[in-house]
Amino acid sequence: MNPSEKAEVLDVASRPEDGPPKRVYENVTELVADPENPTPMIRISRRFNPHKQYELFVKLERNNPFGSIKDRTALFLLNGLELEEGQVLAEPTAGNTGIALAALANARGMPIELALPEGTPEEKKALLRFLGAELLEVEDELCPLFPTEGARGVVKSLVESEAYNGRYVSPNQYENELNVEAHYRTTGPEIWNQTGGEVEYFFAAFGTCGTITGVGRYLKERNPKVKIIGIEPASRNHRLSGIKKISNLPDEHKPKILDYSLLDDIIEVEDHEAFDAAIEAARSEGLMVGPTTGALLHAARVTGATNNGTAVVISPDDATKYISQYGQYLAEKAAGQESR
Repeated sequence: MNPSEKAEVLDVASRPEDGPPKRVYENVTELVADPENPTPMIRISRRFNPHKQYELFVKLERNNPFGSIKDRTALFLLNGLELEEGQVLAEPTAGNTGIALAALANARGMPIELALPEGTPEEKKALLRFLGAELLEVEDELCPLFPTEGARGVVKSLVESEAYNGRYVSPNQYENELNVEAHYRTTGPEIWNQTGGEVEYFFAAFGTCGTITGVGRYLKERNPKVKIIGIEPASRNHRLSGIKKISNLPDEHKPKILDYSLLDDIIEVEDHEAFDAAIEAARSEGLMVGPTTGALLHAARVTGATNNGTAVVISPDDATKYISQYGQYLAEKAAGQESR
């Protein structure tokens, strides 16, 4: 290409009406996914999914600006909240919601304090400190009973204590219907559109339960035959950050925003099954996903052994927040093999 031809190409590309849209945004909040700007969906190959009559897709929520599906939730929660002068945003979190809230709060000039379990992966804690959030680490297992234990109990006491005189305000992702609304308005329509309405199975983990309720409600309205399948750890003592065991909970401890009528099945996954599936996805597909995605992939593949159709798995975030956990797991696995 001679200089004059190159100049002509550059001139054409610089004109917005003739070229692709220039992706320039007013602020970081506009990067959070919605049906006009969806997160990508990847088809899983037969190397991982050998079932020929069963198509498996993964929706990569890591492509949100703060790295997880909780970016959607955090944006809806903050849009529905106004802080008065001197008030502080407070929220319990297993990490991802806190990261998104902290980043959005920074963008809006809001102070924020977060309570999280000591067992939260160090990478998430480091990101929260990087964002400048004040952290209240709680001696808490990753799967506490609802709703007064651990990190949730700490924030509840801050908000309700007369001593603080209304200083702390919590959007309360565990009970706020805006959590559900975020996924009903964005994640659900994206999945329906990206599969051309052919989705037949949807897999999501039980965390706050906003994703599975919001997406499940939207998909069931479009096609009541879509199977909504929830994934939980096999026991309350587990290593899967952000995922909860909901089976056999007394009524007062059941997630407030979970619509049980939407669920077609609940599948338990062991820690090692989740970690192994995530590692296999990285090595067979090049997908760097977290252990919770591994749990969903394991359950989805098992389901595909006896079912046909199109399945979608939500990948809440990526592997970078769990590298220390993966390293520990691989070391333990290698040590176990050597001892045999």
